[in-house]
Amino acid sequence: MSDSTANINNKSVANHTYDAIVIGSGISGGWAAKELTEKGLKTLLLERGRNIEHVKGYVNANKAPWEFPHRGESPIALSSVYPILARNDAMNEVNLEYWVNEKESPYTEVKKFNWIRGYHVGGRSLMWGRQSYRWSDFDYEANIKEGIAIDWPIRYKDIAPWYDHVERFAGISGSLEGMAQLPDGQYMPPMEMNCVEKDVASRIKEHYKDSRRMIIGRTANITVPLPGRTNCQYRNKCALGCPFGGYFSTQSSTLPAAVATGNLTVRPWSIVKHIIYDKDTKKAKGVEIIDAENNQTYEYYAKIIFVNASTLNSAWILMNSATDIWPDGLGSSSGELGHNIMDHHMSGGAAGHVEGYEDKYYFGRRANGVYIPRYRNLFGDKRNYLRGFGYQGSAGRGDWSRDIAELNIGAAYKDALSEPGHWGMGMVGFGEVLPYHDNKISLDKNTKDKWGLNVLAIDAEFKDNEKKMAVDMQNDAIEILTAAGVKNAKPFFRDSGYLGGAIHEMGSARMGNDPKTSVLNKWNQVWDAQNVFVTDGSCMVSSACQNPSLTYMALTARAADHAVSELKKGSI
Repeated sequence: MSDSTANINNKSVANHTYDAIVIGSGISGGWAAKELTEKGLKTLLLERGRNIEHVKGYVNANKAPWEFPHRGESPIALSSVYPILARNDAMNEVNLEYWVNEKESPYTEVKKFNWIRGYHVGGRSLMWGRQSYRWSDFDYEANIKEGIAIDWPIRYKDIAPWYDHVERFAGISGSLEGMAQLPDGQYMPPMEMNCVEKDVASRIKEHYKDSRRMIIGRTANITVPLPGRTNCQYRNKCALGCPFGGYFSTQSSTLPAAVATGNLTVRPWSIVKHIIYDKDTKKAKGVEIIDAENNQTYEYYAKIIFVNASTLNSAWILMNSATDIWPDGLGSSSGELGHNIMDHHMSGGAAGHVEGYEDKYYFGRRANGVYIPRYRNLFGDKRNYLRGFGYQGSAGRGDWSRDIAELNIGAAYKDALSEPGHWGMGMVGFGEVLPYHDNKISLDKNTKDKWGLNVLAIDAEFKDNEKKMAVDMQNDAIEILTAAGVKNAKPFFRDSGYLGGAIHEMGSARMGNDPKTSVLNKWNQVWDAQNVFVTDGSCMVSSACQNPSLTYMALTARAADHAVSELKKGSI
């Protein structure tokens, strides 16, 4: 994509009017740019941070651990500079430049919340975990059946064709399983489980009579080459950016496609301050930005606007777009803007060792793991809480970094460390968090960021349903591993007790059927200004327990198709 740099606006372009503006260049923003430009719209893609070019910008992707001052670890001193990131195991020196400068962009924690952000072209699509699962009608219908929050305005049949569409382009590898709670998709050949995982999976299936199943992860790492992309090389350095294009990111996939149309302009260092609303037309007419480098303000205009700044930042933009009509922000007429914040809770799991495979090993560093889909509160199972959880994990052998107490000095010690260690198997749960109205964000009028803008105040917490689920999440992990022959399975507690740890923020501008109870309609249009679309995690009505990014992609492609259709009809 080296020739795409001509389309990266260096703030010198004279044109300030476009057919479409996309705010944010991460997973959903990249998809919006691709779909809109391919449908013929001259599109401006605004990114608040710096540009990172595909391949050229991945400066650490080919370095070995010994080429870093601290061998890739994080020196203690960094904790004072990145106190939020330090709470999360994502922090290390090899990709520190991908994460937000927390001194420049603070936020207020009314309740403790890990807000892990990446402000650059590509956003967190460069660092995401890549697990890509469809939701089913068990997820889309849960709220209405249980009387929780509001009903989703769509069902699986509405989004299934768009899952097809994004899976084919992004490249998702996985196995076909025929499970009602985890619909199959358009998959490349799956990655292979190692020998221990295969045997553990077989024992789980047999022991639970197929009511619980362990499968290979469905991941956005390609196993067959795509145009401009080489299949995964099993380096497991995905968080550094992939020079091979082996996983889906804005840089490897959607941005080159958008650039190829000739319809895209990208403007980095562009912090969208607010959306400009026209009271006469009852539409948005553009955006005002602050140039992050020179602090100058500029206005850009378009017929449609896609807000894809990530869940909490998208809500911030809407709230900061207040008018005398809606003093609490554009889209606030329902009283739901900024509410119903969700994440997934990772309340621990279990791990143990596996005997009898000392003569077995595996190839490479597979950038994927195994997955146990949800089984609680399904198919007749009934618990003392709502919804459920899935597990992600893997089996592997210890490496040279292990400590061998019996051999702690000399040549024998070095020889022992050159051999693989014992096999182990572990897994951690990802549980659904319900959409509580009082889990919310707001503008902190007393605290400002580097550019003089009011920051977000986050007031959200886990409640009784999540705490009850966590008990099963912990106990079931031990039970499953033990049933599968894993020895000495012990629990571990990963969850911190506060939201943000899964980096799956959702909610704040939910979809719905009624403008009195939702911010967006079924096409992701803001009820109060229907030429504004919000298709990132903000729009989610519930959180399910599957990783959500694939659903953001599908919703974005669906909304873009509708937006262009309505634009051509003159309806927006």
